[in-house]
Amino acid sequence: MSQGKKIVRPPYLKTGDKVALVAPAYWVAEGAVIEAAEILKSWGLNPVIGEHTNSLNVDAYSGTADERAFDLLKAFEDEEIKAIFCSRGGYGSIHLLKRISKDSIQQHPKWLIGHGDITVLLNSIVASGVTCIYGPMAIQIAAKQEPSISIARNILFGTLPKYEIPGNPYNRCGHAEGILVGGNLSSYSPIAGTDFHISSKRDIILFIEEVEEPLHAVDRLFYMLLLRLNFERVKGIIFGSFSSIRFDLQFGSVEQMLTAHLHNLDIPVCCGFPVGSNSCLPLVEGAPCTLDVEMDKSTLTFNIEGRQELYRITPPEEQLIK
Repeated sequence: MSQGKKIVRPPYLKTGDKVALVAPAYWVAEGAVIEAAEILKSWGLNPVIGEHTNSLNVDAYSGTADERAFDLLKAFEDEEIKAIFCSRGGYGSIHLLKRISKDSIQQHPKWLIGHGDITVLLNSIVASGVTCIYGPMAIQIAAKQEPSISIARNILFGTLPKYEIPGNPYNRCGHAEGILVGGNLSSYSPIAGTDFHISSKRDIILFIEEVEEPLHAVDRLFYMLLLRLNFERVKGIIFGSFSSIRFDLQFGSVEQMLTAHLHNLDIPVCCGFPVGSNSCLPLVEGAPCTLDVEMDKSTLTFNIEGRQELYRITPPEEQLIK
């Protein structure tokens, strides 16, 4: 079966490149955006802030949907801008999907960086045929949230991480290869299987994370994925962090519940990967990758052009070691 069209990698950044800071969802304080811009300058980049990034409206969005889409599309169509950093997530990115032209994304491939609610935009970018980064936004950059910031910077300049994660009792061992897609479960489930998702003909490795949801909502959203995705093409699954989950079902952990739903699938499952709202190791969405899961560790490798550097999380402190 055809694997679909090729997904292209945007050019890696170089010193002096112009990058944009935009707000597709919730508003964030101007000071945080300015602080993030200063840090990007220290990387040797030339940041520009979207026109409506600090346009707080009554619903906590950073401007109307049209204004937020205008800033994002303008950044994509500006030939001088080589990467786009989202300021924060929250909610609202889904309003932009039909306001952003796939042609503009395809004709101007560049890095989009964000996570959480930005999941919907990242998957739309991948569906348009361009890789992107599930990683830190302006609010995390301003807060100097390491190590995610340094790793994201390295990716943008051409050094890819190879992650080695400690084992988990709910791991399911095996080897998988596919295109990495996914993100925040609440944001990802509504677009799975739509035109804003990668083709169902592609082999994928799926990753999901969630925060501040009751367990029954996580259950329902994951069932949506089981119904809407072609799981014959899901070759492996990565479960990220599930923080501040309210346990209203009789399971000892989120991983216990979700792995039980996969009892009939013979695929590797990696649990406890540090990607989510509190700890977000950057992932290259849309990139072909290899997942190797053992009981004592899991390894994720991105198979695209670029230098590679090993990053290892060591229990119990979960301290990153290069």
